[in-house]
Amino acid sequence: MIFPPLKSLIPSTSRNLSFFSSKPHLIRISTAFQDYYFKPFQNPNSSIFQPTIVDHLLFYLRSKPSSAIKFFHWSQTVLGFDHSFRIYSALVHILLVHRNFCHAHQLFDEMLVRFKGVDVCGGFVSGFRVYGGNANTVYSFLLAGFCRNGRFDEGIGVFLRMSRMGIDVASYALRVMMDSMVSSCYIDGVLSVLDELCGQSERKMKQGFNVYEFTMMCFINNHLFEMALNFHRKTIDRGLLPAVVDCNKILKAFCRESTVAVASKFFDMMIEVGPNPNLVTFSTLIDSYCKEKRLNEAFNLYDMMLQRGIAPDLIVYSILIDGLFKNEEIEKGNRLLAEALGRGIKLDSVIFGSVLDSYIRVGDIEKAIEVYKSMCRSGISLSVVTNVILIKGLCERGFVQDATAVFGEFLKRGLEPSVLAYSCLIDGFCKSGNLQEAFRWYRKMLDVGHVPDLVLYSVLINGLSKRGYMNEALQLFFQAEMRGVQPNVCIVNSLIDGFCRLNRTKDIMKVYRLMQMKDLTPDTLTYTLLLKVLVGKCKYDGALVLFFRLLKVDISIDAIAYTTLINGLCEHNNLKAALYMFQLMLRDRVNPDIALYNVLLKGLFKNSRSVDAVNVFRGILANGPEPDIVTYNTMIGGYCFSKMLDEAIQLYETLSDGPIKPTVITYTLLIDALCKNGRLNEAVTMFRKLMEEHLEPTVVTYSSLVDGHLKCSGIENAIVLFEEMLGNNVEPSIVSYSILMDGLCRRGLIEEALSVFDAAIDRGLMPDVVAYTIVIDGLCKVGSVNEANVVYERMLSEGVVPDEVLDRIIAGYHLSVSRKKQLLGK
Repeated sequence: MIFPPLKSLIPSTSRNLSFFSSKPHLIRISTAFQDYYFKPFQNPNSSIFQPTIVDHLLFYLRSKPSSAIKFFHWSQTVLGFDHSFRIYSALVHILLVHRNFCHAHQLFDEMLVRFKGVDVCGGFVSGFRVYGGNANTVYSFLLAGFCRNGRFDEGIGVFLRMSRMGIDVASYALRVMMDSMVSSCYIDGVLSVLDELCGQSERKMKQGFNVYEFTMMCFINNHLFEMALNFHRKTIDRGLLPAVVDCNKILKAFCRESTVAVASKFFDMMIEVGPNPNLVTFSTLIDSYCKEKRLNEAFNLYDMMLQRGIAPDLIVYSILIDGLFKNEEIEKGNRLLAEALGRGIKLDSVIFGSVLDSYIRVGDIEKAIEVYKSMCRSGISLSVVTNVILIKGLCERGFVQDATAVFGEFLKRGLEPSVLAYSCLIDGFCKSGNLQEAFRWYRKMLDVGHVPDLVLYSVLINGLSKRGYMNEALQLFFQAEMRGVQPNVCIVNSLIDGFCRLNRTKDIMKVYRLMQMKDLTPDTLTYTLLLKVLVGKCKYDGALVLFFRLLKVDISIDAIAYTTLINGLCEHNNLKAALYMFQLMLRDRVNPDIALYNVLLKGLFKNSRSVDAVNVFRGILANGPEPDIVTYNTMIGGYCFSKMLDEAIQLYETLSDGPIKPTVITYTLLIDALCKNGRLNEAVTMFRKLMEEHLEPTVVTYSSLVDGHLKCSGIENAIVLFEEMLGNNVEPSIVSYSILMDGLCRRGLIEEALSVFDAAIDRGLMPDVVAYTIVIDGLCKVGSVNEANVVYERMLSEGVVPDEVLDRIIAGYHLSVSRKKQLLGK
């Protein structure tokens, strides 16, 4: 007999109906509720339908869980019965016997809300005798139910009770318990079950549930790293050694979810207590160290691996070689590459692609091509990615012809380049200004059946816009739309930039409106270009209005936009507004780059605030950003402008000893300042240093030194230097000729000055008002007023307008003013 007589299970009270006297009614009611087409009783007999009958009927309906649920809800809603804890637990038992977990969960959750303070677990025990439920199923259900509802202490009580009774815990219940406690940060609860949990590990592993891995992952996913390490040690202490495969998964999770420091602790623990790490363990941690650029630690692990007799494979070598080359430790990378080949490791195109990329990144194109040829000779299968890396790298550094040769080799091997490969090559031609060749390759790509994508259209439109072919760029823009390629904000920015270069403001605004029509959101670059247009047109008020409107709507403004606006304000001599914008930039935590500091330094010197400029420069040296040659040239030029020539020379001397070397601009600034201050010998010495550095002097360099010779030494040296300039194919400007003419006129050599004037015209140079003033003044001083008048009339006929200096000369020598009025239309 499985169950005791039902009468012994039902409490006998004066209020209870006699079970046996009402048995026919119970059978009739239970039969009615088992009927699929059950219709509720219209007038239930109150003498029969008493609360005590529910317990009996549930027993009768124990084999029909759906009927039991139906009766439970009917008696609750129609009869208005307020079911007791016993009734709820009875129905849950019935549902669990039939594995109807969904309804059981709903009832259990309702129980916990209704019956607070009741010993739920103890109340369920009596149901085992009546309904014969499986202890594992019921207790696991209770454990999961308590934990799901945040009643962890009761859940832990069930778990510990099961452990003491030797009842196996269902895997799902363990998952729910650990996941809910860890995610709720109920650390005390987790700690209280750690020992018992370790005890479950071996038993659960046999059932296909890895308690160790699941628990460790729970801790790691919730960033409870120390608890994970503690659990690993406790598992080992219990005599349970996790599989190294599982530990490798855990190590990988540590590397993904935390810093490599915690992963390193776990690795050290594996070395200390087990299991012994294998090749995968080492490669996982080595990879993490390389990604954090901690190559020393990576190679320490590599050495340990060798000491433990574990031979590195392709993956380990690939990780380490890639790490070395990416950190530009080329020599070490080459040594390790040779070691790998010496061990018979067959390196693949992936690692060679990394090597190629590194050589290209450091600018060693010859070595990159050498590696590429070596790959071809070794028969290594060249992937599309490898070829794209090389083609892109060569094009970015201006070696477009070499990239074309690689592309040709790719085609000879019978491989079909991707659209990306074509895009890289076409981009190279566009950036080198060879649009004709770019479009030739574009047509080739179309001929082989490739369909241009957004990237390629962006490359072509950008290339056309940079060269001012805006009609063609617009045609390509609309062609892309017709082919179903939706343009993005980058393409529209290229069009705006192109129109900016041509100073076509109306077209810029048309494109901007087109962007709005296409539902494209302008980005920071778009607004930076618009600011550039307004600044270029000297519309500073409009630029400031746009700028503050962007701030108001919380659009991100980068350092380039700030630099554009601050530079315009400095050029407009509005230093106060420029400095205000700079402070605003710092307030908004936009880090100024060195380009912006260069603009500020120039503005400060221009406004005679040399002390402030020097303080800003000292701040740059102390706190960054790293100054570039423009910074030093700005400071040297500012010192010269501020009559601080010795400070300029001192800065030049410190520059000569550092990594940043002086340029021809540096030398020209100093030579010009030395000549203007009568220090010709030092200027000549500086000029020699320039030549020793194999720098090519510009027309400005020569002109400054010619002017210095004319003022300090003599006409002969000046003429020799001028002829040297011509001999070195440095094209003189009208300023160069004006300097020489001025020197000749000052010495009364007017005929020679006129010869120089005619030579300038013969070279196709247009004399400006300064050149004419020098000649006219020189002629007047030697008494050739009539000839001066002829030159003056020639100037007016050429459309050159006299300035105040020339007007005073004309008035002093009584030249023809009426002729001036006639020619100028006054």
